[in-house]
Amino acid sequence: MGHVYGPVPSRRLGRSLGVDLVPFKVCSYDCIYCQLGRTTEKTLERREYVPITEIMADLEGLLAQGVRPDYISLAGSGEPTLNSGIGELIRKIKAVTPIPVAVLTNGSLLWRDDVQEELLAADLVLPSLDAGDAALFELVNRPHAGISFARMVEGLETFTRRFPGEVWLEVLLLGGVTGIFHEVEKINALIERIQPNRVQLNTVARPPVEDFAYALSLKQMRALQQAFTVPVELIGGIDQGNAAPDGASAAGAERILALLERRPCTCDDLARGLGIHVLAAMKELDPLLATGQIQTVVIGGKHFYRARPEEREGVALP
Repeated sequence: MGHVYGPVPSRRLGRSLGVDLVPFKVCSYDCIYCQLGRTTEKTLERREYVPITEIMADLEGLLAQGVRPDYISLAGSGEPTLNSGIGELIRKIKAVTPIPVAVLTNGSLLWRDDVQEELLAADLVLPSLDAGDAALFELVNRPHAGISFARMVEGLETFTRRFPGEVWLEVLLLGGVTGIFHEVEKINALIERIQPNRVQLNTVARPPVEDFAYALSLKQMRALQQAFTVPVELIGGIDQGNAAPDGASAAGAERILALLERRPCTCDDLARGLGIHVLAAMKELDPLLATGQIQTVVIGGKHFYRARPEEREGVALP
């Protein structure tokens, strides 16, 4: 299962089966808050980084095992719209399963006609908007030189108007940077232009790449939420109704490592996402820790497990 991982516990999508369309950290941004580390290849080149036939083989194999997530999410460890086969992949997924397809994107390429056309078959697109002006866009997202702030915002606006499904815009705020009222007012003005179906407010929840990417407290988030003139929802914790049943079986070390290579998780995250008991998750984590394949990090008082950097670089993608 080199290209499909999870299901992962998603605060936005419930249990989400992830699909990786590019090699590790091939992206158009190098965001200071990224949970996966620094971008290894910052690019705007669109090509079939991962063969669609291989992705479908992995996906159909998991679906045949009875895995039934709430969404199949095209996301992974880089920017999925860089894969030129994303449109073909969406169509093929919808031909074999009724599970809705979501695309999690940084939104940097939505100004391109070809990207817009290819995403039209998806059920849900979740782009990001992390800054209200060009200066903070450069600071927070560290985009490829070929992406201007104005072009990125225009892409969000034109795609949202064209897309027949729903667009849920994520706004991630950082303490002392964008998490202040003056900056939120700028972001709000852009949201009024873009007019997404939902706006979801977020802050750092997993270990960021840069130590100065500070999370906001719940009290601060609620205060900033009031500064928006459009309806804004705070992204909360995992729904406890998604907890794994007591009798669930082990997921296997390979599936757990594949998940942790893409995103840090707590033990509870792993249990809920993979549909196993929390004790089974702990049993699988112990040998991975002992052999040094994963490590722990504490953020916000929670213990997260993640693949060691040298393991991440070895993700089995072309």
